[in-house]
Amino acid sequence: MKIKLFTVAMGIALTATAISASAQKAYKEGLVTISTSMQGQPVEAKNYFRADSSKLEFSAGPANIGILTDAKGSYMAILVDVAVASIKKAAIASPAEVEEAMSKLPVLTFTPGTETKVINGFNCKKVVAKDTKTGKTYDIWVTNDVSLPSTGLAKYYANAGGFPIQYTSFQDGRTTEVTVKSIVEQKVPAGTFGIASDFEKITMDDLKALGGGGN
Repeated sequence: MKIKLFTVAMGIALTATAISASAQKAYKEGLVTISTSMQGQPVEAKNYFRADSSKLEFSAGPANIGILTDAKGSYMAILVDVAVASIKKAAIASPAEVEEAMSKLPVLTFTPGTETKVINGFNCKKVVAKDTKTGKTYDIWVTNDVSLPSTGLAKYYANAGGFPIQYTSFQDGRTTEVTVKSIVEQKVPAGTFGIASDFEKITMDDLKALGGGGN
């Protein structure tokens, strides 16, 4: 396992379900399925959400990864479960580490475009996002078909004018393209947003050591 995998995934978690907008269908609790890539490999991830919490889940080789965040942007934990190696670790970020992650997020301005298209059944419109820190621009596609609770750390798409269906996530100077495949309203399974008692709680530095170091 490489820590780069976790940091890329964190970038996705920081944007998942981070938007609320006026919409036709308002979801209060459920599951967002997204497709993206990590280290050049396609990945399908599931993001469980409700008003106060979010959990991103995906598999990376033999490892099952979960990333927990709260609506206030004050909590983050990365769960690593590798059954074949009998590893169950929960790395909990300190307040300073959460603050540092927040400080690295882009500050975006948005310019609505006129282009429209349907992506996975969602009626989308193009918006150009510009990072005021770097001057780089990114084409994103948002929809007003749906709204979700404002759950997650990153708020940099909060003023995009809709829920992002196809967008760029950011983490430690890297970017990853993300596409929402589906949104389902459902009761989130009990215990989804907690840390099971058989997980050993560790620090983020411990997680980096587990992953072989690096950034």
